[in-house]
This record gives sequence, structure tokens and C-alpha cells, in this order.
Amino acid sequence: MASNPTYTISDLAREFDLTTRAIRFYEDMGLLQPQREGPGGRNRVYSARDRTRLKLTLRAKRLGLSLTEAKDIIQMYDSPRDTGPQLRKFLAVLAEHKRQLEEQMADLVANLDEVKVHEKEARALLAKVDKTTKADKV
Repeated sequence: MASNPTYTISDLAREFDLTTRAIRFYEDMGLLQPQREGPGGRNRVYSARDRTRLKLTLRAKRLGLSLTEAKDIIQMYDSPRDTGPQLRKFLAVLAEHKRQLEEQMADLVANLDEVKVHEKEARALLAKVDKTTKADKV
């Protein structure tokens, strides 16, 4: 009979290259729910489920989702296995996130275009200054 693997906070921190403080923060957010052992329940024992939830949380973070959005999506997988609502929710969250990213990208492109205009103007003015300085020296 195989036992379910468990992990310490240090195991997870090492595996996912996180600080133990970050893992405790995810726990405070309700993303992880380790068992407590030892005197006064001081030692956290994380299950394979916690490890998977941490992995999903980090993946959602890489996608740019908020921890609240990540939690909402991850919690759906704890409900009965009807994937329709889960997938619709996930697609809705992704669509909103994509919209925000596209809006940010448009703002960045506009900002970059403005920088280019100012850069061009500054170079033209500098060329005039350099030309005048050379003429004054002659």
C-alpha cells in the first residue's frame, strides 16, 4: 500500500525556488492548506494536493493573473468534476486578462511612438547646436 507523499515547507521552497515566507503567504491567502504536526502544530506538512495547488498558483502568476483569480480557478477544481463551468470560468478570466494586456500593449506602443518623436526632435536640435558651435569656432 503506497503512502501519499508529503512535503515540508523547505521541500516546496527548494523545489519551486521560493522563500518560505512566500509559501506562508499563499497559505494565508487560502491557496494551500497544510496539516499541522508537532508541538503546538508548529510544523507544516504539505500534501501532494498542496504541491499541485502551489504549482498551479505559480503558473497563474506567470500568466499575470492575480492571486484572487488564481484562487477562484484552483478552487473550482476542488468541486465536483464538471469541467464545463471550470473551463468557461478559466476562459473568461483569460479573456479579461488578454484584454488588459492588449490595452497595456497599445499604451506602451503609443508611449514608445511619443518617445521616438521626442528623440528625433532632440537629435535635430542637437545637430543645429553642433552646426552652430562649429561655425562659431571657424
